[in-house]
Amino acid sequence: MSEAKVSVIIPIYNVEKYLRESLDSVVNQTLKDIEIILIDDGSTDSSLSICKEYAKNDDRIKILTQKNQGAAIARNKGIELAKGDYLSIIDSDDYFDLKMLEKLYNKAINNNLDITICYSQEINDSGKKFLTWIIQ
Repeated sequence: MSEAKVSVIIPIYNVEKYLRESLDSVVNQTLKDIEIILIDDGSTDSSLSICKEYAKNDDRIKILTQKNQGAAIARNKGIELAKGDYLSIIDSDDYFDLKMLEKLYNKAINNNLDITICYSQEINDSGKKFLTWIIQ
């Protein structure tokens, strides 16, 4: 058995405007047995400071910093470090429904699945929802 049920990987690059909402949606998940891997990809804004603030208050958070190499390399680095039974990757300007990881994890366990897929609801900067999908 692994150290966590789910490893959540978040590549981060200059997203101070959205980062708190994204991190809040992960640290406040109803599924608590998670590890949160933050990969700062050379941010030049206050993103890394925000990550450190959250890590100070939540021991599930691990921070890795690297020079800017792009989101794909940051994601891959997070995957290398992940110890959870399952992986979840979220962009740092997105956020999860607070029950999402619990629902997907339970679906995977109850149905002996290697992977679960969910869709998203997209919201523009003014808060208008313009495309809605449902969890399957």
